[in-house]
Amino acid sequence: MGAQTPTGRRFQTKQAFVYHTLRAAIMHGEFAPGQRLRTEELAQRLGVSPIPVREALQLLQSERLVELIPHVGARVAPISASSIAEIFAIMEGLERVATRVAAVRLDDAQVKHLSALLTAMDQALQRGHPEQWADLNSEFHLSIAAITAMPLLQELTARILDQWDRLRRHYLRGALAQRLEQAQREHHQIVAAMRARDYACLERLVCEHNRGALMAYTTYLARQAAPAQQTDLVPSEGGASVLISANQAGHN
Repeated sequence: MGAQTPTGRRFQTKQAFVYHTLRAAIMHGEFAPGQRLRTEELAQRLGVSPIPVREALQLLQSERLVELIPHVGARVAPISASSIAEIFAIMEGLERVATRVAAVRLDDAQVKHLSALLTAMDQALQRGHPEQWADLNSEFHLSIAAITAMPLLQELTARILDQWDRLRRHYLRGALAQRLEQAQREHHQIVAAMRARDYACLERLVCEHNRGALMAYTTYLARQAAPAQQTDLVPSEGGASVLISANQAGHN
């Protein structure tokens, strides 16, 4: 029988169970950037042998969520100023292609879908729900990528948005709290430029959108930097409740 997570989802292998449980703990901040991941301890918490834990950590390394350091062990990938810059540089490049191709292919149904997302995002901001806005933001950008009908572009966009998702869960309220209204105005402008097929304007807006977000993060992190000016920025640890609850749920 497959393993089961606290959400009731079942997996056919212990490796898949461990992978998804650890990934959820990292993405939700229950393991902080830079935190050590000890194989034996994780295996004990999850009620499995060390083998599926090692296999899961290797998969997470391929997603750049975990670092495997020779003679040291595994740790959650740190969040540094350079990694933040890399995320937004890649996002900008992907979105310059995605928005341009999507503008060519855009039809009435797709316009309606994007407009509905924008309305929901507007309402989330009005109600003071930044986390809901952030979830919808990911859906918005993924929807634009989907319009291109380019599977590789969609896959790359999903992967880089995963990196942004981890980033924003740690720093959303501090880094982006003052920028959400501006970011939302930019979303409306991007869709308007797509509908008008104004490619020059579209490229400018996408660049400004990503560089504005990057500036918000770097400015916030500079203000929060410790006197020692550490390279890896590690928020306070949030424990490992996903792991504990997963073990308590039981699996075979």
